[in-house]
Amino acid sequence: MLSPLVNVEDPASLAAYLRATGHLGSAASIRVQVLGGGVSNRTVLITGVDGGAWVVKQALEKLRTNIDWFSSPERILVEAAALKILQVLAPPGCTPALIFEDPQRFIIAMQAVPQPHENFKAALLQGHIDAERIAAFGRLLGTIHRRGWQRRAQIRTLFSRRDFFETLRLEAYYAFSGQQVPSAAGFLHHLIERTRARQITFTHGDYSPKNVLLRPERIILLDHETSHFGDPAFDIGFAMTHLLSKAHHLPPWRARFVQAARLFWDEYRRACGDVPWAGELEPYAVRHTLGCLLARVAGRSRLEYMNAHERALQTEIVTRMMPHPPATLPALLEEFVAHLAASA
Repeated sequence: MLSPLVNVEDPASLAAYLRATGHLGSAASIRVQVLGGGVSNRTVLITGVDGGAWVVKQALEKLRTNIDWFSSPERILVEAAALKILQVLAPPGCTPALIFEDPQRFIIAMQAVPQPHENFKAALLQGHIDAERIAAFGRLLGTIHRRGWQRRAQIRTLFSRRDFFETLRLEAYYAFSGQQVPSAAGFLHHLIERTRARQITFTHGDYSPKNVLLRPERIILLDHETSHFGDPAFDIGFAMTHLLSKAHHLPPWRARFVQAARLFWDEYRRACGDVPWAGELEPYAVRHTLGCLLARVAGRSRLEYMNAHERALQTEIVTRMMPHPPATLPALLEEFVAHLAASA
């Protein structure tokens, strides 16, 4: 009988589990490599299984952060559903194929992304700001949002559950940041309420360079457990935050990161096309960018590459901008960088 206690980071436990569930032959052996970078799951790469290499993920109830952070491991089932639907919403090859899901043990397996590949976040932090990759990053999100809206009846049904987005994003990012920075609480409370009301299309909820692998021919999107039917402006602000925070952290490449942020937005709009909500998107994207810029230095999940001085400065700049948000994303970029320059 299969024990309910499985730890996929333990090779013996994982091999026993895969044999008991019929995913590994009795005589086969596997090699297991623990993959880092995430806080919400145990994630391993296994080789030696039929079909080549797999990535196996097991959701954690208590996330691996310095600040206590809890979320039901049932969110792994949302990721499984997202892996299936993204085969339709995203261009071919831009998301891994799902191999199996185990709802009882909160485990999924997906096809591993073949080598060679590079993590987008790591490349950006090294100053490798490639315009083609940035453009693809914007186009992919715009395509997913447009196709999600075109299939909104199906998406609304499949991704009606929003509690994981609530706990992992709205509470952990916005509500918690409002507690830490009281001057931002009113702005963030209003943003939370508007986000809950704006249910428009498939929203990834974790659209970050950390969750993108760069292949020679395409980019590949990972980590879909906060996917839901919601506000596409959140994904834009979430992604913009990573480009602007790196512009803050890496002054020698600041101008290039700002240019990358403009390119991301331009390519997103082209890929998104003439959806009926496009005209009202930008003001909300501005507000989510400000909210996420604060959350990544004051929320439960803080950017590990920023030091205390950078976190304090980003908090000061963003809270100064919140009472009168810029009207457009290009204006936000200009104002944010002007504040950085003034503080130098």
